[in-house]
Amino acid sequence: MTDENELLEYDEQLERVEIELLLEGVYRRYGYDFRNYAYPSLRRRIWHRTTMEQLGTISLLQNRVLHSREAFERLLADLVIPVTEMFRDPGMFRWFRERVVPELRSLPFLRLWHAGCASGEEAYSTAILLREEGLLEQSRIYATDISQQALSRAREGIVSADRYELYEKNYRLAGGSGKLSRFGEPFRGAWRLDPALTERIVFAEHNLVTDRSFNEFHAVFCRNVMIYFDPGLRERVHALLFESLADGGFLILGGKETVAFTKFAGRYETWNDEYRIYRKIR
Repeated sequence: MTDENELLEYDEQLERVEIELLLEGVYRRYGYDFRNYAYPSLRRRIWHRTTMEQLGTISLLQNRVLHSREAFERLLADLVIPVTEMFRDPGMFRWFRERVVPELRSLPFLRLWHAGCASGEEAYSTAILLREEGLLEQSRIYATDISQQALSRAREGIVSADRYELYEKNYRLAGGSGKLSRFGEPFRGAWRLDPALTERIVFAEHNLVTDRSFNEFHAVFCRNVMIYFDPGLRERVHALLFESLADGGFLILGGKETVAFTKFAGRYETWNDEYRIYRKIR
C-alpha cells in the first residue's frame, strides 16, 4: 500500500517535471526563456492559466501552448503581468530630477533605457521630466519589453481616465510644475499623451534573458523586473545592464532590488540606497 506522504511527494515531483518541460518547450518553440524565473511565482501563474484554459494538467497546457500561438500569447500575458504607473515611486523621480539630471546636463545627447517598460507609463514619465528640465530634445528614450501586447498599448500613449488623479498626485510629488494635463488631452473617455513625447521614445521588443546589449546608455531603469528571477538569472541580467551603461552612467532598480551581492557591486557607487540609484564607476 502506497504511503500518502510518498504520493504527495511524487505529485510535487511530477508537477515540477511538467513545469520544467513546459518552460523548455516554450523556450525552444518561441524563444522566451522563463526557465530560471522564481519557481513559486511561476507555479502560481502556470496553474492559473491551466485553470483558465479548463485543462486538468500542466502537460495538457504544454500541448496546447506548443501547437497554438494564441494559447502561448495567453500564457505569456500571465507570466509577464505588468505593474506600472506614471511617476511610480515619486520620491525616486524627484531625486532623479534634483540629483541625477544635473550630472547629465553636460552631455551633448542623452540615451536612456527603460528595460521591462510594460505599457510605458514610466518611460512617458521620464520624457515629461526631461521636457521640464529642457533636455528632451537632446534625448532618446528606449523602452523595451518582452510583451508585444504591452508594447502596443505603450505606443498608443493612452492613459485610463480613472488613473489620472493618481498620476497627477505622483507628478506633483515627483517635483512636477504646473498640471500634468499640460502633457496630454482627453481622448475617447481616456487621456492621450502629447505625441511629441512619443516621438522621443523608441518602443521595441527586447528579452533581458536571451537578448544582448543594443546600445550604450547614460541611465538605465530596470525596476521591479528581477524580483521574479532566481539568483543565477539576476546575475546574467546585471551583466547585461552593466555592459549597457556608459562609464559614469546611472542604474536605477526597484525598491527590493540591489547590486549588492553581485560581482558588479564594487563597480558602482551608491548614490541613493533608498531609491536604489547607482552610478557606474568611471
